[in-house]
Amino acid sequence: MKQFLQNYVPAIKQLPLKKKYTKEELLTRDFLIEEGNGVQIYYAPHNEYINPHAKIFIVGITPGFEQMNTAISTARSCLETGCSLEEIKYQCKVQARFSGALRKNLLDLLRQLKLNEFLHIDDVEELFTTHDELLHTLSLIPYPVFVKGKNYTGHQPKLLKTPILLKYIEHYFVDELSNLHNVLIIPLGKGVEEALLYLANHQMINEKQILRGFPHPSGANAHRFKQLEDNKPYMMKQLNDYFLGGNK
Repeated sequence: MKQFLQNYVPAIKQLPLKKKYTKEELLTRDFLIEEGNGVQIYYAPHNEYINPHAKIFIVGITPGFEQMNTAISTARSCLETGCSLEEIKYQCKVQARFSGALRKNLLDLLRQLKLNEFLHIDDVEELFTTHDELLHTLSLIPYPVFVKGKNYTGHQPKLLKTPILLKYIEHYFVDELSNLHNVLIIPLGKGVEEALLYLANHQMINEKQILRGFPHPSGANAHRFKQLEDNKPYMMKQLNDYFLGGNK
């Protein structure tokens, strides 16, 4: 189930050196991990780096093609300059985690919760720059998932009722979380939150670590600021209890 960068180095080296690839170049047998139930899971190298000192753990459903593209193009560039595998893993994480417009939207929402004040930093953007030691990111399914060539959204097929996907959540994700201590988990959207509560109900993770009510930051979610405003009082109470109330 868990994949390793060294096994994909030959395939990455075969790609031309450039910043943007097409789906025809990346969604190939060379990068296909497995398929079934109408979904295809492909490799991307940005989720092999673990930050065990993180205080915030932001969780999505699965990387999209944009993240896959960024991660593989970063790895290709690093291989060209002779970086070590460990350095490549870190650079892929830095460049690809919630890349593009998604990151901007995410930061806008986190600012509304004044998360930076709880972390004693000037702005939440520092989680991705000068204070990235405070941040760890992962998706419930750590590798890009596609349905008929399109990014998987978590709905069809249903995440918790699809064995090929559920096994990544119950094993890979839970194992990753075991490397982190006293982290606040911020699920991006209701689908991720439901999956985390599923794990909590099965005593796999601690429910007190989950910030409940955070909307998905995708631009496609036009109601994200309304959802944030509706849930903000409850989320602020959770943040105060977690950081100031000794409930870690």
